[in-house]
Amino acid sequence: MGQGNDDDIRQRVLRGGRVAGAMVFECFSPGMPAILQQAGCEFALFDMEHAGLGYETFKACVAGCRGLPISPMVRVPTAGYTWLARALDVGAEGVMVPMVESVEQARLIVESVRYPPLGRRGAAFGMAHDHYAVGPVTDKIAAANRRNLVIAQIESERGLAVVEQIAAVEGIDVLWVGHFDLSNFLGIPGQFDSPVFDAAVDRIVAAARAHGKALGFMASDAGWVKWARDKGFNMVAAGPDHGLLRTAFAGLVGQIRATGAS
Repeated sequence: MGQGNDDDIRQRVLRGGRVAGAMVFECFSPGMPAILQQAGCEFALFDMEHAGLGYETFKACVAGCRGLPISPMVRVPTAGYTWLARALDVGAEGVMVPMVESVEQARLIVESVRYPPLGRRGAAFGMAHDHYAVGPVTDKIAAANRRNLVIAQIESERGLAVVEQIAAVEGIDVLWVGHFDLSNFLGIPGQFDSPVFDAAVDRIVAAARAHGKALGFMASDAGWVKWARDKGFNMVAAGPDHGLLRTAFAGLVGQIRATGAS
């Protein structure tokens, strides 16, 4: 897990480096971080927006990452100091916020996750987020401000309309395209081959590049991985976990049934 150096995920993605991870909606078991790390993931992004995940369970997920080269991150249900600061205090090294739709919202997010002088995050040290370690508080503040990744999801027509201004907010690190919601709010649900969807994504990509932000996406299959790479997304999560699990089981169960047919 990151300690605020040049090899941290945040520093790498902001330099344009490609980072691969997983988005987790259902599999919150203690062994999941190790399994994902063995699969090559560098981060695990646990979902609190849709999955019903609570802080105590997420804290256990963070503990499962401790000591492994995999960074625990979380998507909170909505923007707000309480959601964000608490997620960081229990050990998140990155936070994703859904439905970012204004400059004011983006600024609130940044203010909530950075310690002074960069923000207004409350102080509590010697806890989960700093691995219960002793040491100079000033060093811990500097490490956290440098390490913790801030992801803004652009997934509505409102966010799209001001994406350039959101991208310009200092402290927003990644613009993450929520493709299903974006298509829904554009009036073309699930029509990912639509020129309207393609133009919207291109606008987000251009905004990120113009302001030095990374680009994030969740890819559910090889086709989406290629699409994301071609568009220039450099922080890509495989997922969702339950979809990949279902696909893997369905393929194998299908083979078992076919083998057993008489």
